[in-house]
Amino acid sequence: MRISTSASVALKNITSHKRRTFFTMLGLIIGIMSVVLVMSVGAGAQSLITNQLKQRGTDLIAVLAGASDPKGPPAQVLGIVNTTLTYEDGQALLNKNNVRHVTQFAAYISGSGTLSWKNNERVVTFRGSSYGYEDIENVIMAGGRFFTAEEDESMARSMVLGSEIAQDIFGNQNPVGQSVKLNNKLFKVVGFMEPKGSSMIDSPDTTIVIPLKTAQRDLLGVHHVSFLRLRVDDEKNIVQTVDEITQTLRERHGDDDFSVRTLQEALQILTTVTNVIKFFLVAVAGISLFVGGVGIMNIMLIAVREKTREIGLRKAVGARNGDIMRQFLVETMAISFVAGVIGIALGVVISYLIALIVQRLGYDYSFVVTPFSLFVACFVSLFIGFIFGLAPARIASKLNPMEALRYE
Repeated sequence: MRISTSASVALKNITSHKRRTFFTMLGLIIGIMSVVLVMSVGAGAQSLITNQLKQRGTDLIAVLAGASDPKGPPAQVLGIVNTTLTYEDGQALLNKNNVRHVTQFAAYISGSGTLSWKNNERVVTFRGSSYGYEDIENVIMAGGRFFTAEEDESMARSMVLGSEIAQDIFGNQNPVGQSVKLNNKLFKVVGFMEPKGSSMIDSPDTTIVIPLKTAQRDLLGVHHVSFLRLRVDDEKNIVQTVDEITQTLRERHGDDDFSVRTLQEALQILTTVTNVIKFFLVAVAGISLFVGGVGIMNIMLIAVREKTREIGLRKAVGARNGDIMRQFLVETMAISFVAGVIGIALGVVISYLIALIVQRLGYDYSFVVTPFSLFVACFVSLFIGFIFGLAPARIASKLNPMEALRYE
């Protein structure tokens, strides 16, 4: 029997039992849809994180407190607190005699507290930062100004508000010049920033920024900083600058109690982590493919029993074992392929809807469905049909024609 004839007979068998065929395909449809969905959403989430990192600028270098494996997460992520990194380290790195290509730096430390104005209160995250914050973070002021270098040095109680904080506390009223209390200490609002949008890495719209020394001494009672960010004059000087930063801090500290990270390294680490998560989720979704395959095998075993007399008749008129086996394999693979196509279509549609929703929420999220993932999904569906169709096909091909004709 030719393949085309087997395919025609398989199509007739499938369409003659539409309801049973649908429920047979359902497990595989869900499995294929899950795989496509996980791969697409995983790639979209990966693009979301990497896009947000790239928006910060590819000419930035971060110096974090605490030593860590260059290929692993920073020490702070692991909950390790190190107090050896200081604002003075940043000044030393800005010195051209130590590091030639750094043009600006900002030192950071964070805390939380209650911000109050008249009868309005809100628990906020505040960020103490040196004057270079405005340049490093590409701040655009919506009103007022950023605090000056003199205010930073003199421990002035000046404050710059994120856009969302300004709206929540002051509504439509201009916050510039207003006096507010942060942890019961009086501050003057000197400006507020333009909205920057949502981010999984940072939330500038819901943050307030105050001079570093004010945060250290007035609010937190510390001298250290959590991390430094430095801007390099040209991306091609990144590697040389990292070496010079490492050498300078090693001489100052006498130990490698710090971590120097570039954007490229951060992207590599995040890509590795998200790939591991993505493929783990694909493996979990793949369990449903196995369940779907078992369902197809069970239905085909039932089909073999229902067609026992037909198989006996076909063998009596000359059909060979290979013809019978091919007939059942083609039917099983046809069911699997149709299920795969439906699963792919549903996965793509749902992935697209998720991308639209996330983009409407203000995130830089990409809708990603690669031709390779679609090819893999089609191949997997056919492979499952072949593997789980083998047992029923072999049973059918081995039936004795005389016993099959007598089967009731």
